Amino acid sequence: MTNNTEIQPFRIDIPQADLDDLRDRLTRTRWANELELDTTNAVQTGPLPPEWEYGVPLAYVQRLVEQWLTTYDWRKWEERLNSYPQFVTEIDGQTIHFLHVRSADPDAIPLILTHGWPNTVLEYVDLIEPLTAPANGEQAFHLVIPSIPGFGFSGPTHEKGWNRYRTAAAWAELMRRLGYERYGAHGNDGGSYVSPEVGRVDPEHVIGVHVTQLFSFPSGDPAELENLTEEEAGYLQFLQYFNDNLGAYAKLQEQSPQNVAHALADSPTGQLAWVAQLLSGCSDEHVLTNATIYWLTNTGASSARFYFEDKHAEHPKEPTTAPTGLASFAFDFRPLRRFAERDHANIVSWHEFDRGSHWATQDAPDLLLQDLRDFFASISGDRGTR
Repeated sequence: MTNNTEIQPFRIDIPQADLDDLRDRLTRTRWANELELDTTNAVQTGPLPPEWEYGVPLAYVQRLVEQWLTTYDWRKWEERLNSYPQFVTEIDGQTIHFLHVRSADPDAIPLILTHGWPNTVLEYVDLIEPLTAPANGEQAFHLVIPSIPGFGFSGPTHEKGWNRYRTAAAWAELMRRLGYERYGAHGNDGGSYVSPEVGRVDPEHVIGVHVTQLFSFPSGDPAELENLTEEEAGYLQFLQYFNDNLGAYAKLQEQSPQNVAHALADSPTGQLAWVAQLLSGCSDEHVLTNATIYWLTNTGASSARFYFEDKHAEHPKEPTTAPTGLASFAFDFRPLRRFAERDHANIVSWHEFDRGSHWATQDAPDLLLQDLRDFFASISGDRGTR
């Protein structure tokens, strides 16, 4: 397959018929049944309240569907997204959608931001102005915010192999195509898998990689678990708890993504509940807008396939070498440095914060912004220009 390397302007323009169909389907939702749980004296033992013991509660979904039908305004969010320059281009046979917002600051650093699942480019919208036009002479950035292949307006994918490594190679080509000689990469969630690989695949051009997680886990070698501190042992216990109680979505999407894909393509309420299991700590409007994007683009299946493709990819055995910075937030995976340094040989910044969650752009943007600025200002002696 040959590539059309042209970069074309893009605007979101959802036909009214699609919104009418969404509304019609929501009004005809057949609700799931659930057990009546007595949570009066229940004690919360994990990150979710007791009423979430079996998964996303019916009452929560019903409340969001009611908002979706009565007060939620997709056109408002469509307009907001369209207020930023958006483009599409074809890379490696796949349509890639991205926002490209340049700063007026001549010393701005080019930075590619990669979202996670079940988020979309919406994850970074609130950071655009602070990063491109900061106050008080702080470090500014030219922003490139792509939709991961198979997610939202970069989807669906039409062939196998769109894992973190192929995505990272596409990001390197995108930045080359945009004319950036030197640039940084940042990511959260799935983006924290992709961004270090951008540094690996494009070391001559990536000045540094900043992430909010370093997903470095025990390899199975018993020697790695010797002499653990109490804090390190507690992290491994939390990791085991998550895998045993909260990781069903990942296991399904890694093993049989098409099993859930049929329900996601047919039921907007099902799509909503599927994304809400991980986004419930965010605002209702954030959850609904992400669910709407997945629904309107019919990318529930292809975004799930990203997990399958990544699980079945051949993973490099050598560590990454790009200068790497971590901003770790309180209510999130706290990596063990001993494992992180095994997988990333050039960690130059490591900050752990006492607030914020897995979706720090939503609940701790001030901390994330400052850490991004500090990290890239410290390593960007040769700043990228176009």
